[in-house]
Amino acid sequence: MSRWSYFAKRLVLSIPVILFGTTITFFVIYAGPIDPAYAILGQQATPARVEEIHRQLGMNQPLWQQYFDFVVDMFTFNLGNSWVIRPDYTAYQVIMDYAPRTILMGAWAILLPLFIGIPLGFYAGLNPNTLGDYTASFSGIVWRAMPNFWLAVIMLMVLSQSEEFLFGFNWEEFLVSTQVAGAPEMNELWNFDNFLAASKMVLPGALVLGSASMGNEMRIGRTAFLESKNSNYVEMARAKGLPGRTIVWKHIFRNALIPLVPVITAEAGLLVGGSVLVETVFGINGIGWLFFTSMTSGDMPLAGALMFFFIILLVGINILQDFLYTVIDPRVGFESE
Repeated sequence: MSRWSYFAKRLVLSIPVILFGTTITFFVIYAGPIDPAYAILGQQATPARVEEIHRQLGMNQPLWQQYFDFVVDMFTFNLGNSWVIRPDYTAYQVIMDYAPRTILMGAWAILLPLFIGIPLGFYAGLNPNTLGDYTASFSGIVWRAMPNFWLAVIMLMVLSQSEEFLFGFNWEEFLVSTQVAGAPEMNELWNFDNFLAASKMVLPGALVLGSASMGNEMRIGRTAFLESKNSNYVEMARAKGLPGRTIVWKHIFRNALIPLVPVITAEAGLLVGGSVLVETVFGINGIGWLFFTSMTSGDMPLAGALMFFFIILLVGINILQDFLYTVIDPRVGFESE
C-alpha cells in the first residue's frame, strides 16, 4: 500500500466517525432541554410568540427532518445564522471573530510545554539522580498536580498585584502596557507591537492551559529518554565507538520522541475542553467562551457549528498522529496494511 493510499484509507475511515459525532451533537443540542425561543424573547415570551419563533426557526418540523437538514448543512459547511448571540451574522462570521484569540492562546499553550517540558524531561533523563533531575521531576509533578481552575485564579491574583507579590515587578507595564485580564485586540497582528500586546494578554491563560501538558511531557520525556539510553541499540552504538553527541541525537532523541507523539497531539483535546474555563477566568472571550455561551443561550446553529469544527479538529489530529508515527519510527509502516 502506497503512502497516499494509506492516508486516503484513513480519511475514508474518518467519515463514519465524523457522522457519529455529528449525530450525537444534534441530539444533545436540538433534542435537549434548552429552548432558544425564550432566550430570544426574554421576558416578552408568551406561548403564542414562542410558537411563532419555533415556526420561524423550523423547530416545529419532525425531528428526523431537522436531523437530516442539520447533517447535510454541516457536511456542506452551510452553517446558517446565529440565533441568539448575533442574529444578523452567519455562524461562520461569528466564529471567525472569536477564533483568532483562541488560536493565539492555543499556539502558546502548545509551544510552552513543547520547548520547556520536553527539553527539561530529556535533560533529567540524560542526567539521572542529579540535582537537576530531582528539580525537573519535582517541577513536573507540581505542574501536573495543579488544577487549571485553581492555577488560573492564583495566576490572575498574582499578576494583578505583581508589584506586591513579585518584588516591585509590574506585569501590566512589562514590555507593553496591557491589563492582566481581558479580550486582546487581534487587529494587524503583523505589527510587532500589536502581536506583543495580544500575546501578553493570552500568555497567562496559555501557561495555565498548557501546565498539565508541561508536567506530562516532562515526566514522559524523562522516562522515554532513560529507556532509550539503556537500550541494546544504544549499547551497540557505544561499542562501535560512535561519538556521544551522535548517539544522543541520532539514536536516543528520535526514539524518545515516539511516546511523546500522542501527548503532544492530545493538546488539541486539551484546548477544546480546557479553554472554556481559562477564557472565562481571564476574560479572553475566544472559542471556548463562545461555545459555552451559545450552549447555555440556546444558539443551536452556532453551538452545532462549533462542535462540528471540534470533531473535525480532533479527527484531523488523530490522522496527523498516525503520520508522525510513520515519520519518527521507521518500524511503524503502512506497507502491510
